[in-house]
Amino acid sequence: MSDNITFVPLKNQDIEELTAIMKRAFDEDARIHLGRETGGPPGYDDGSFLRNWGMNPNATSFKIYEDDNLIGGTILWINSNKDNFLGTIFFDSSVQNKGIGTMVWKKIEEMYPDTVAWNTETPIFSRRNHHFYINKCGFHCVKIENSKNIEEGQFILRKEMKR
Repeated sequence: MSDNITFVPLKNQDIEELTAIMKRAFDEDARIHLGRETGGPPGYDDGSFLRNWGMNPNATSFKIYEDDNLIGGTILWINSNKDNFLGTIFFDSSVQNKGIGTMVWKKIEEMYPDTVAWNTETPIFSRRNHHFYINKCGFHCVKIENSKNIEEGQFILRKEMKR
């Protein structure tokens, strides 16, 4: 595992390459947790998710590299009240479960040291995500939405930052 992680601002010309990584990441989650070959949020597999959210002028979006290899991406919402939102973070399935996500999250926290709290949400079915956010990154589940629907249910997570 390398600590040579870099963040490069997302540009329109990056969407096709990053969409392929996003598709592999979300499809792996659907395979593990739902027993399906494919699955993810609307537009995860055709570039429209990244075009809509990653290129949104209010978002701060990055491609993530380990050494010279593109391994994933993230979309952040950095708010003036410093109560920020992690819209998405994803990694190529080939680099998952190796500690890279935890290392990347620590670097994101270091990039925004004035953050009061981080917020995010993740599908109710994704136990790997729950483990990552809660046990590795220090988030707490503050709400469960639509808890009886495995496809639509969400864990709402928050991490209060120490000052």
